[in-house]
Order: sequence, then C-alpha cells, then structure tokens
Amino acid sequence: MVNKFKTVCLTAAIASSSATFAGGLLTNTNQHVAFNRMMSREASIGIDGVYYNPAGVVFMGEGSHLALNWQMAYQTRTIKNDYKLFTNNVNNPTTPRDFKGKAFAPVIPSFQYAYNKGRWSLQGNFALTGGGGKCTFDNGLGSFEKIVGETAMGAIGLAGAIDNALGAEMFTSDQAFGKKGSYSFNSYMHGRQYYFGLSAGAAYKVNDNFSVYAGLRGIYATCNYYGYVEDIKVGNMPLYQVLDPSKENSANIELSCDQSGIGFTPMLAVDYKTGRWNFSAKYEFKTRMRLKNKSVNQLPSIGNLDDNLKNQMNKVLTAKFMQAGLPQEQAMIKAEQTSTAVLANPTVVATTAGLKQQFDSKINKAIGEYADGKKIAGDIPSLLTVGVGYSPIDELHINVGFHWFDDYNATSYNNRNKLLKKRGTLEFNAGVEYDVTKKITVSTGWQNTNYGLTDKYMDDKSFVVGSNSVGLGGVYHITKKLDFTVAYFHTFYNHVKTSETVTLAPGVSNNYNSDYTRNNNAFAAGVNITF
Repeated sequence: MVNKFKTVCLTAAIASSSATFAGGLLTNTNQHVAFNRMMSREASIGIDGVYYNPAGVVFMGEGSHLALNWQMAYQTRTIKNDYKLFTNNVNNPTTPRDFKGKAFAPVIPSFQYAYNKGRWSLQGNFALTGGGGKCTFDNGLGSFEKIVGETAMGAIGLAGAIDNALGAEMFTSDQAFGKKGSYSFNSYMHGRQYYFGLSAGAAYKVNDNFSVYAGLRGIYATCNYYGYVEDIKVGNMPLYQVLDPSKENSANIELSCDQSGIGFTPMLAVDYKTGRWNFSAKYEFKTRMRLKNKSVNQLPSIGNLDDNLKNQMNKVLTAKFMQAGLPQEQAMIKAEQTSTAVLANPTVVATTAGLKQQFDSKINKAIGEYADGKKIAGDIPSLLTVGVGYSPIDELHINVGFHWFDDYNATSYNNRNKLLKKRGTLEFNAGVEYDVTKKITVSTGWQNTNYGLTDKYMDDKSFVVGSNSVGLGGVYHITKKLDFTVAYFHTFYNHVKTSETVTLAPGVSNNYNSDYTRNNNAFAAGVNITF
C-alpha cells in the first residue's frame, strides 16, 4: 500500500512542468510582444523575426535593431475528479472534487538583436524557450487522494485478515483502522521549470527577393520540484504506527529534487518576397536534453511491516492477558506465541507478501524520474513553421501561419512521448495589423493548438488540452527609431474527459473520472529600438 504513495508523489511533480505559454508540450512560441498582440508572425518582417522569421530580418534597414520585452502570465489548471472512495475522506467527504493548481510568472524577459550590413544580418535572441513559471497545488492532486483512499481500503483488508486469524477485533476496531476505509492526510505540490534559450545566427540575402538563415540555440534547463504526502491516517490509526512507531514521519513521503541540463538546437530558415506577398519557413531540429537530478527525498519503507505488526499485537495482547489474570511474564509469552501464529496464517502471509512484492517490483519505477544522481530524457521536439503574409494596401498586413511540433519523437522519461499520436502537435494562426495613423498601429490575432493526445497520455501529473487563443494590442511609434508595444492575450481551453475502471478486489470496482481544463492570461510590453 505504501509504494503507491511513492509512485504518485514522485511522479506528480511533473504537473508543473507543462509550459505556461503558447506552443508545444515543451516549447514557448510567445517570445516577443508582437506575438501576444497578433499571434501570427511567421511571415512578418521585423525585429521579432529573430525568432519567428529569422531569414526575413535581413530585409530590414541597415544598422542595429534591438527589442526588449517583458511578459507576465497567470494560469490556473483544474482537474475535476469523481471517485466513490473520496466519500471516505473524513475532512471532505464529497465527490466529484476540483483540484486546482496556480501558475504565476510575474517577470518573463526576452530580447532580440540584429545587426544588418549589406547582404548579411547577424542575430541573437534570449528568451524562455520552455517552461516559464511556477505552479502550486496547495491540496495536492486527485491522484494523491485516489491512492490514499485505495491504501485505506488495502489497510482494512490486511486488518481484517489479521483479526480473522486472531479471532478477535484488534486492527479493525474503531480505535485502529476500522472497517469503513475512512482516511485523512495532508498533501502539497510545487514545481518550477525554466528553459533559458540563447541563440545566435546569420541571414544572407541571396537577392532582393530571397534570403536564407542558419543558427544555433543553446538551452539551459533548471527545474525544482517539492511536494509531500504526510500525516496519513486510516480510521483512527496513523499509518506510521505499522511502519515505524518510533518515528512519526516514517510514513511520510517528501520529494525535493533539482534538475538541470544543457541542450543545443540547430535552426534553418528561408524567406521569399514578391510584390505585396511574403513567404517564410523555419525548421528547428530536435534538442537532445538530459536532466541531471540532485535530490533529497524521504521515502517510507515497508520492510519492517511484519515486525511492527507483531510488536503492535504483542502490546495489545499482553495487556489483554494480564487483565485476564496472567502474570506479566506469562502474558508476554502467550502474546508472542499468539501473534506469531496469526502472522503465520496462510491468508495473512499471502496478504503481507503481496504488499511486499508489489513494493519491491515497483520501487524503481517509484523512485524513477527523481532519483538522486540520475540523468533523464527531456528532449525538446523539432519544430516546423510556415507563414504567408499579404498587404493589400500599405497600411494593412494580414498573416497566416502553421506550426508542427514532432512531440511523438521527442524522447521523454520512460518514453511517455510514445503515448501521444504520431502526428504530433498542430497549430494554426492568423493575424491582422493596421496602421491607424503614422503614430499608431493596432492588431489582433488568433491561434488554434491541437495536441496529439490520447486517453493513456492524460493524467493530472502532466496534462495539456487543446485551445484557442486570441490576442490584441497596439504599437505607439514614438519616433522613427523607437516603438512602444503593449499586448494582452487570453487562451480558451477545451475540456478533456477520461474514465478508467479501478479494480479494488475481485468483483469490486469503481470508475475514476477526470475532467481536465486550464485558464490562461498574459500581459506584455516592450520597446523596439533602431540605432
């Protein structure tokens, strides 16, 4: 029963690793304020093109171009779980139940720089290419509580086997585990993930219409996960009393893990201009990323379960036999003989052996991703973007774009990426901007994100859902060489519902239902400078 807690706590840290921003599973695409206000920037010619359309930047005027950006993002993640065992929670006996996580990133900086001279454009970009914030689940996750409830049922099953062999009520008494499977516990989860990206590259203008680009991005990933499941009680008995009664924290699970890693992303791009049309394409190769763990984790042990159960029984039986009139020494001997016989009962032996076998077989999986000193896979997928821009009049610019993230072939821990559909993530966007006056430009845009999700991939420890995002904003052209931009975008997320059948015992099963969704808001401001 204890190993299930370990599995949940250790893997649940990934709940906060999903990107706060737009993009694929591990890729942020809003790296300039212009994206927040227009969404579709793949075919635009501007300093933000250092990320979106690097080959097109060479068509800007000669000189140095610099963009400084600030973004703030706030996101909530809500999972509604419906599970019959939740009604056994003495502190909140309701189902369905909402589990909410809050992710807040108050300061997300980025900058783009380009130096254009002749046919060449030398470029650099710094931004958060993945992650981008912190996420906290103050009350843990539904999967935490699901396992707590199932553990409580397992505990009363073991208690019943012992008491049946004993022929008296001990562990199934109301003062111990009881018979109902009621439980209580405290849990918490907090995670932080930042993938800092610094790129350098060069574009070359082959002729007045066509340009090419090649570059390389270096990525430094830093992540931290902290969480716990503690004060676990089944009925009126704290769980630690059957694991190690000398230590009140012996049944607690605590995760404290730092991860870091370095990766490199080669990039290629092209741009073609003709009349009022512009066409662009960019390809980012897969980034091989291996994250090194530094962990201080506290894990319970089930190895002394027999001895601790025996000690518990000896104390109770000794007191009982002494009350019946036996001297203390004889009462202790009889208690020892009785408890030994009970624990040797075939049903009890089978029950405890099953728990230990399950623990031993899954301990590696439980420690898994967050074991100290281990390197784990966390690749960033390859990315293809295509954009088309058209200006029917000088003041009006219309863009459409497409993104393809090859998430299926980006290796993650235990090859979880193979649970996705092979097609990967698809994004479609469109945007329009209009020069109201020589001083003011307004814009708006839309983007649809469609992940290649499957029911097997979805769980509250790491989930994404498809969405539609809209953005709007404006640019104030302070001078010919200085622009100030503000923007806001909101994401409307879909709901994804899943259901699984959980077998608690032969002939006994319940449905565990989940409804996943998110809510996201982002604000941004920045300046573009030419000098």
